[in-house]
Amino acid sequence: MKANELDGTYPRPILRRECWHSLDGVWEFGYDDADEGERDGWFGLGTAAEGAAAGGAAAGGSGAFDREITVPFPPEAPASGIGETAPHAVVWYRRSIPHDLLAPGAGRRTLVHFGAVDHRAKVWLDGRLVAEHVGGQTPFTADVTHALRPGADPHLLVVRAEDQPADLAQPRGKQDWQDRPHEVWYERTTGIWQTVWTETVADQHLTDLAWLPDPARGVRAEITLASAPAAPLTVEIELGHDGQVLATSTSTVRTPRSTIDLVVPALRNGIDRERLLWSPERPTLIDARVTVRDAATAEVLDTVDSYVGLRSAGVGRGAFLLNDRPYYVRSVLNQGYRPDTLIANAGTAELRREVELIKDMGFNAVRVHQKAEDPRFLYWADRLGLLVWGETGAAYEFGTEAVELLTREWLDMVRRDRSHPSLVTWVPVNESWGASDIPRDPAQAHWSIALAHLTRALDPTRPVMSNEGWEHTDSDILGVHDYSADPEELTRRYGDAAAVERLLAGPGPQGRVLTVGTRQAERYAAGAAPLMITEFGGLSVRADDDDFSYTRTASDAQYAALLRDLFGALHASEVVAGFCYTQFMDTAQETNGLVHADGTPKLPLETIRRIVTGEPDRSDEKPGRPEGV
Repeated sequence: MKANELDGTYPRPILRRECWHSLDGVWEFGYDDADEGERDGWFGLGTAAEGAAAGGAAAGGSGAFDREITVPFPPEAPASGIGETAPHAVVWYRRSIPHDLLAPGAGRRTLVHFGAVDHRAKVWLDGRLVAEHVGGQTPFTADVTHALRPGADPHLLVVRAEDQPADLAQPRGKQDWQDRPHEVWYERTTGIWQTVWTETVADQHLTDLAWLPDPARGVRAEITLASAPAAPLTVEIELGHDGQVLATSTSTVRTPRSTIDLVVPALRNGIDRERLLWSPERPTLIDARVTVRDAATAEVLDTVDSYVGLRSAGVGRGAFLLNDRPYYVRSVLNQGYRPDTLIANAGTAELRREVELIKDMGFNAVRVHQKAEDPRFLYWADRLGLLVWGETGAAYEFGTEAVELLTREWLDMVRRDRSHPSLVTWVPVNESWGASDIPRDPAQAHWSIALAHLTRALDPTRPVMSNEGWEHTDSDILGVHDYSADPEELTRRYGDAAAVERLLAGPGPQGRVLTVGTRQAERYAAGAAPLMITEFGGLSVRADDDDFSYTRTASDAQYAALLRDLFGALHASEVVAGFCYTQFMDTAQETNGLVHADGTPKLPLETIRRIVTGEPDRSDEKPGRPEGV
């Protein structure tokens, strides 16, 4: 199936196989507040006959799995069927799987994939430990082949998840550490929150596939195999678009990791090159197929389908550059928390609707805030044309454990998502969260710089933020957070280069210095780090007293007028290279969204689109004075 014919269902869009089976649905579930399950063998088989493995009591007693949960929704979410938000540090899952779904056959292996389990996970199959993972936002795989109990049907899959609610060293993003959500933090997430699925592969198969596009020449493929080949293998790659083969490559591989360059001759022709380049206005995807063969026998060992977006992302001349041309970024901040599923989502159709609505409102970019979003969201951004800023959930204290946990998880996120053409900027740190004393603590400053350099080492093809909003140490974009509700104040701060120079000389709009050290200011002055207002707005309309917002307005007319004036002040700036409005959707008690929590726009879509894009105002609405301004 071609990449542009996919429906976005497959959980890992960049490396897709035809035969796979979702394990989402109803599982057995239990809380383990005393943390006794592992000691008492809850991962074991039933105490009755072997054939009752799926339904019998766990070794720890019949009450161990006393509930049912709908995976992949966390137990705190209403969609899970539980909806209990009280803190529980340890939870267990169990489900039976028919033998036919797991039987690998000779020379083959069975894999069970987990999109994300928050925060620490252990997995057993038929009573045998098959995987351990740390990191609540990143995927992992369990090879269950050798754990399959002979003659068992069904097999028993058990997961233990541990997520300590009060551990501030643990990357958590917007998940609240308090018992109840407050201000801009929301309900916590425990356990499985992205899809679980299984597939059968050959002993030798692809485990990772990355694309590094070069729009002037072609693309580089980075191939990772399951193990070092015992004998030479042949790797065949074919790139195509609209039924036309653009490039092919056949390589002999003798190592587990290989780099293969493919030249696309059509890129030499200016007209063809423009047709093939990816952008939000023309989101062209190049179909890709990778085949692994035994070099001696030509037997096919593995075949995966993928896709490539030929584009470059960078900065220069005081601008964000897409395909080496200045590109004005109109972005919106998306928390990725939904009323019924919280940090999870209802599936690919919902993710597609979000991307479509963001584009319909006139934005060409989205900043996914404080979480690693489901890869299927990135798939729709790739396919429909929406730039994405990729961010991680932060820890909330600085120390050895926090540095180690977040750095490891961040590098795994970069590896997972670096092949998506929509993703154009990396944001490992936001507003000094988890490093609250960067200007005075050299260790925290070094970590900020180190994360930026580590990211560039793993992926040199995109801009990287050393910190987002203020206290930049080595960012490729000078992102500033400014929630002023006075359009004239925005003009005084960002109207021209002289105004920005005055701002850089003192505390920023949030009372924090914008740059730390001389390098960042010098990069901005040289045009190598363009200025963007990467959080602003935060308006609500007719909010309740308990709701959180930065500025309240009393009517639709007042709301629309202030939105228009704030956006207009940034559009009129001589130096602002882009912006990110807070935010896309009302989230829990934070009512700053352009749309309500059910996805209904607060103003007509056409009105929002004209405000966002800066098109002429055709309304007769007059500005009013919002509360608190």
